[in-house]
Amino acid sequence: MTTLTLVVAALLLHDGPDPLLAYPLHEESVAGDVLKAQVGPDIALQRPLRFVPGTEGGGAEMEEGDRLVVAADLSELDGMLPGRELTVSAWLSVTTPRQWGGVFGCIQDNENHEKGWVLGYDNRHFTFGIATVGADDGDGRMTYLTGRTPYEEGRLYHVVATYDGTATRLYVNGELDAETTEQSGDLLYPETAPVSLACYLDDNEFHPHVGRLMDVRLYDMAAGPDWIQGQFSHHASRAALPVRRPPERPVSDVLGWQVPPFLQFATGDSIRIMFETTRPVTGMVRFGETAEFDRQAPIVEPVMLGEVLLGGLRPDEPYFYQLDLVDDTGQSLQSEVLSFQTAAPRGTPITFAIISDTQDNPTVSSRIAGHIWGQRPGFIVHPGDLTGTGSLKGDWTDEFFPGMNGLLGRVTMYPVLGNHEQDARHYYKYFSLPAPEYYYRFSQGDADFFMIDTNRNVDPGSEQYVWLDGALADSDARWKFVVHHHPPYSSDENDYGDTWTGRGSRGDLRARQLSTLYDRHGVDVVFNGHIHSYERTWPIEGGRVVDDGGVVYTITGGGGGGLETPGPVRPDFNNTVRRGHHYCMVRVNGRTLEFFAYDIENRLFDHLRIDKPEPATKD
Repeated sequence: MTTLTLVVAALLLHDGPDPLLAYPLHEESVAGDVLKAQVGPDIALQRPLRFVPGTEGGGAEMEEGDRLVVAADLSELDGMLPGRELTVSAWLSVTTPRQWGGVFGCIQDNENHEKGWVLGYDNRHFTFGIATVGADDGDGRMTYLTGRTPYEEGRLYHVVATYDGTATRLYVNGELDAETTEQSGDLLYPETAPVSLACYLDDNEFHPHVGRLMDVRLYDMAAGPDWIQGQFSHHASRAALPVRRPPERPVSDVLGWQVPPFLQFATGDSIRIMFETTRPVTGMVRFGETAEFDRQAPIVEPVMLGEVLLGGLRPDEPYFYQLDLVDDTGQSLQSEVLSFQTAAPRGTPITFAIISDTQDNPTVSSRIAGHIWGQRPGFIVHPGDLTGTGSLKGDWTDEFFPGMNGLLGRVTMYPVLGNHEQDARHYYKYFSLPAPEYYYRFSQGDADFFMIDTNRNVDPGSEQYVWLDGALADSDARWKFVVHHHPPYSSDENDYGDTWTGRGSRGDLRARQLSTLYDRHGVDVVFNGHIHSYERTWPIEGGRVVDDGGVVYTITGGGGGGLETPGPVRPDFNNTVRRGHHYCMVRVNGRTLEFFAYDIENRLFDHLRIDKPEPATKD
């Protein structure tokens, strides 16, 4: 070790390096509409920040609309970004977990162009992403280092990432949480990129940090474990503070709906009413078998996002309901009289609609929702990608719910996660599903439905694979349907390899592993999305088309997302493929199933009938 290296190590272990950029993020840091830096450029505020009192630990309480841009482009920080080594640290809490949470970074992560670095978190753990010239000869490949310690929502943590030219390390509350040597050499920066706090930001993505943030610092040396432990110990009392979940704040002085009432998880004897208002409210849900309403469910504690369970109902029966709400200023809000239907018991015919990949196109999804309502389904199945960006609240309140055009206030929808939901907490807050929510099952009539998240591991032996194997084996339903986002079979031109120049995989191979279970347990139909077109296969068993038995796979991804095109060659499993926005209806009565597909003009373009034979009997 050289004398210079010894000196640098001593500084990092004891006195510590001087930061290149430092932002305390306390109330005294703000002067007018400027957030003052301790070191580095000040930040122009787009709107006032909200600060936590010092008695509660201090720091800024970041919200979804907050965007702190240190520099619109890294070129503005000439000489202020590390080149070979770095340490980036922050005290923070997470109150809205999201797949791509960002704390501090300079990044472009777009398909094959991955450059820069970012300290952040996913839905459960803290993360650090980094690209260097030593990875793939400097072409640009990021490594996302994920910690082992799950964070608790609302609790303060000290998070530090270091890179010393050969090793990347992540520390949580002074302790090493993860490390890797996948990256080496100088840091690899994009040609152009913003430098930002409190968000994950590049030229086509913005994922805001919601939670507390303070003492954000960047150094051009890799700190050692003793120095990191010392930095944590100096403010260890912050980590011991009570969990702080900020109260819901009114978004308006006027009481109104952010999301009008909608239905959740109907069973034979219960249903849930969800809603979101612009101000905290109390009140009641009045309901009954007629609009005279002989029952009510109170809302005692003020809420903005409310969930009310209505129990003691009879199966497959119509009911009527109405919300009467009031806020602390005396403003009142009343919904129209709405209706719902409880789940059907065994032996009862059912009719349900399928719409998928509504994404961020309320114009299309609203038209389709109108067509669906015209058919009066008993319930709706959604195979994922409800929104364009699930971590953005506005994608829910301004696009998804308005696009469904009041339909969800009268018809229950059972969804699964798509990739665009990003496993964000908004999905879990807006939908009330059986634990763990990313997979679950429900029954309607003679059918059992098995809802799977194919964004997660579905390999044999995985949690979902094992659960699905057991749940399918346990089912006594005449009809078994599975719903997940990614299609095991697809004729799409380029999602699973370029079919204009080669064969490709013709579907998602991870999801295809589940077909073994479908064959084993007699699944009838699998409903998928992801590809923004329509497709129906011939019955498939053992990976081959069969003329007796087998599983029919459908892609119903035409709910609003940008349309996709089938490849030039027709695979043998394909029965029907069609480009265009659409929805589907399924009707089941006893041993007969009818499947219908309708286009955006409500014209029928495909039909399937399955007549299930009587089970074999012994002589």
